[in-house]
Order: sequence, then structure tokens, then C-alpha cells
Amino acid sequence: METDAGAHLPTPEQARAALADTDHVRASVAALSATPWQPWFAATTTAMFIALPIFLGGALAEPEWLMPQWAWVVTMVATEAVFGALLGLAARNWRAKTGVALRLDILPKWAAVPAFTLLPLLIVGAGYAFRYTGRPLWLFGAAAVGAAASIGSHLWFVRLHRKAP
Repeated sequence: METDAGAHLPTPEQARAALADTDHVRASVAALSATPWQPWFAATTTAMFIALPIFLGGALAEPEWLMPQWAWVVTMVATEAVFGALLGLAARNWRAKTGVALRLDILPKWAAVPAFTLLPLLIVGAGYAFRYTGRPLWLFGAAAVGAAASIGSHLWFVRLHRKAP
């Protein structure tokens, strides 16, 4: 019984084509793993940075502003719970799509440390500034800066994604 071992070997052209396809698949997987957040999550994060200073300012207001302080606190806690659930959903979708868990430790420290430090200080500081001055401009200013930071970071991720191989 004779076997033809060479009959199943690809030609050099077929081998080059298969390698090119493999490189294309690798590039696609790399781009997929660098994909920025879904647009709904970018909008949700931006909404959180708009709402949080206003809710906190209402909760800290002396005297009450627009509605009772307890209503501001309940609204703020409920909203943050929704944002937390949406973050969990986005993280699960990200893992299902890429096979990689979300990790904040891979963000560049030169951008992450100031953002994770200054944004909470800005939000809390605006709430206290509103409490002591009674001017809601502090809250709206903090909301605008938070929204700009959120939109800017999402645009940055999109730019990084486009540069990915």
C-alpha cells in the first residue's frame, strides 16, 4: 500500500496566502481587544459626570435647594447604583467580546492618576463651594469639566484604537 505524502502539502503560494490570512486575523484580534467602549457606555459615563456634582450639591445645600436633602441623597444613590450596574454590564460585554477582563492598571499613570484624583476632588469641592456660596455655577462648572473629561477620554481611546495595527 503506497501513500502519497506530498499530495496534502500546500503549494508555496497557498502557504503564503494562509500566512497572510493569519496575519490579518492577528491584526483583527489586536484591534478588537483595543476597541473603545460602546457609545451607550460613553454617554452613560458622561451623564454620570454631569449629574453627580449637581446631586451632591443638592444633598449638601444649606438651606434645601429645589427639593429636600434626603431626596437628593436618594436620587444620587439610586443613580450611582444604575451607573454601577451599567459598568458591570459594559465590563461583561467587553469580556465576552474580547476575552479580556477590564483592568484599570493598564491605563497610563500620567493620565489616570490626575483624573482619578482631581475629578473626585472637583466634584466634592464644587458641592461644598455651592453649600457655602449658594451659587449653582460651581455645580454646573464641575459638571462641564467632568463631561469634558469623560468625552475627552473616550475620544482618546478611539484615537488609540485607530492607531492599533
